[in-house]
Amino acid sequence: MKKDKLRRFNAFENKNVLKLFRHSGKTHSWYEKSIESMSVLSAVSKLSLFSQLNEKEFNTISGHLKTFDVKKGESIFNEGDTGRDMFIHFSGVLNAYLTQSDGTHRLIFSVKAGDFFGEMSIITREPRSVTITAMEDSTVIKITGYDFYMILSEYPVIGSKILKAISLVQNRWLDSSSKSFSDLTRWGETARRRAITDEMTGLYNRRFLEETIKERFNNQSMNFRVMSLLMMDLDRIHGINDRYGTKAGDLVIIATAEIIRSCTRQGDIPARLSGDEFAVLLPDTDKNDAAIIAERIRNLIEERQIEVPASPGAAETTFIGTRTSIGIATAPAHAGTMEELEETSDLALRKAKDLGRNRVIIYQK
Repeated sequence: MKKDKLRRFNAFENKNVLKLFRHSGKTHSWYEKSIESMSVLSAVSKLSLFSQLNEKEFNTISGHLKTFDVKKGESIFNEGDTGRDMFIHFSGVLNAYLTQSDGTHRLIFSVKAGDFFGEMSIITREPRSVTITAMEDSTVIKITGYDFYMILSEYPVIGSKILKAISLVQNRWLDSSSKSFSDLTRWGETARRRAITDEMTGLYNRRFLEETIKERFNNQSMNFRVMSLLMMDLDRIHGINDRYGTKAGDLVIIATAEIIRSCTRQGDIPARLSGDEFAVLLPDTDKNDAAIIAERIRNLIEERQIEVPASPGAAETTFIGTRTSIGIATAPAHAGTMEELEETSDLALRKAKDLGRNRVIIYQK
């Protein structure tokens, strides 16, 4: 495969370059290539892999897409190769071949323009199962394995939508060919879950929480909808770690997560931020309703007795309790950005601690 034509494109950068050339009155081959890249980019944004993304989300990841040309007769990858990248067929004709026992190659299927392929190998880390060959000069979009997992890590909301699109397309294919999709469901859900959740508690992670809050602000939904953020941490958790050991501390954190999950509704975003720090995003919830939910969480945590080792490393166990302080802030009343919402809810949390802990405080300007 020739890589001299490999090029990286970004929607915002291309638009700025086009403006520059237009103002200068000059026309260059690079300008023409920029127009071509923008045309490709616009078309790619409408393909099934990105069907779940809005324009801003697609532009966020467009810089991680690479386009290159494949000459007739060249292979994009061969059966047995290590799978490091996934691809999108943009134009041309691509066929998939399987090597038979006698060494001949059998046509398995043709890759339609707009279809993606190669994703299973970078997710399952298994060798390529077929050879993909260009039957005429073709254009292909590539997402490297590194960029794929970077998107999952850095932009979990976007990554989750891409994984969902992959699952939907693959499930349709598996249904139509009467194949089992249990393995696909397993890897799809596992990859998606790892991208957006905290491993210890199963709650959402900080990155997913913040991406969700940003998305609500960026979509300008605050013109007619409210949301509240609970910011909370456990009171004097370090004393539990010192007296009973870190395993006891982990058990307390897990029990707390279970209580938080039991008190939230469908559509709420309970998250573990780090250590004993938690947050809960409550969409379409004003400060008064948020306070009711927060008080329920606080009360259940105070009542819960958790079985932990009697001392660090001990086989014997004992039961202990813990308490929590919770701060509440509401947008748009208290904040106009994700950063302001986090800051105001954290200020309310600090006040709850200053007033004696084990209480719920709503932010006041």
